[in-house]
Parts: sequence; C-alpha cells; structure tokens
Amino acid sequence: MIKRVEYDRKANAIYIYFSDKAVAHTKKLDDMRYIDYDSEDAMDGVELLHVNDAVITDNLPNRAEIEQALGKRGIKIYA
Repeated sequence: MIKRVEYDRKANAIYIYFSDKAVAHTKKLDDMRYIDYDSEDAMDGVELLHVNDAVITDNLPNRAEIEQALGKRGIKIYA
C-alpha cells in the first residue's frame, strides 16, 4: 500500500513510498527506474525519473497501485 508520493516537476521525477523504513539497498531496473529496499529486503519505495515523457511500468512491483498514483498526477504510462 502506498504511504505517500512526492512528485518534483522541476526534477522530472517521482518517488512513491511504500514504507518509512531506512533504505538499505537499491535495485536499478534501468536508467529511469529504481526500487529501494529495507534491511529485511522489503520494498521501501520506487523512484521514477524522466516522468514528463511517460513511465514504463513493466516489471515494477505493485504495478497497479503505481499506475493509479501516476494517473492521478497526469503522468502517461507506456504499456
């Protein structure tokens, strides 16, 4: 479940929080998508870059929730 979302239009980035725990490590999916995990390997959040163009949601955990959060902010999704 999403806890909160931070969308920085100037930075062209969005961070979707699933937890408030400290980040222990990050998995890079590609140059525009990163997933943060806590020390117990549970997902903390998802960072998406270059969101003004559109976001690829393939292979993202909690994809439906993320797509809904993006849609609420007018961010396009590549299918």
